[in-house]
Amino acid sequence: MLRSILPYALLLLVISPAWAGEFNQVLSIGDAAPMWNDLPGIDDGKHGLDDWKQAEVVVIAFTCNSCPYATDVEQRLIALTKDYKDHGVAVVAINSNKVPDDELPAMKERAATAKFNFAYLSDPTQQTAKAYGAITTPEFYVLDKERRVVYMGAMDDSPDGKQIEHPYVRQAIDAALTGGKPAVAETVPIGCRIRFQRVRRKR
Repeated sequence: MLRSILPYALLLLVISPAWAGEFNQVLSIGDAAPMWNDLPGIDDGKHGLDDWKQAEVVVIAFTCNSCPYATDVEQRLIALTKDYKDHGVAVVAINSNKVPDDELPAMKERAATAKFNFAYLSDPTQQTAKAYGAITTPEFYVLDKERRVVYMGAMDDSPDGKQIEHPYVRQAIDAALTGGKPAVAETVPIGCRIRFQRVRRKR
């Protein structure tokens, strides 16, 4: 697995500006989390980050219906939400893809079938993903009480969840709940590319 990750990691190191994270072109660990508002959810409501202002920790998962890497983490995300629900941890999944399989009606169907127990929001303008520097599904961000980024990257070190040795997101949550910092704060996100819409240049 390391062999497949290494070229991608090296590419990110080359193209990332000095002020960004190791594997993120926009955010660094310790940055204030970008705010967002009015994202439509599968509950037919509109949601912003402040909806979870009482939470001790917020986990944001950029994910989708159409990527096998994303569907592989669904049960782990459900389990994580259940395990931390009494510890002041909010889990928010955001789908930024712009294809029929990832539009809101399909999101509602997927959430019902898989029995999601976390918020699932659509990012129709794709601006939320861009603000976070998210490029893959799935890709995770753990925010502390002050809504600063304490972790970003993969959920753990096993894309299919079969041989997990380092549960990065859980470790980051545990650290944030005690006011500490995780031993591993940033990893390479492994998954499918977010399908950003191309903007045509005006002549």
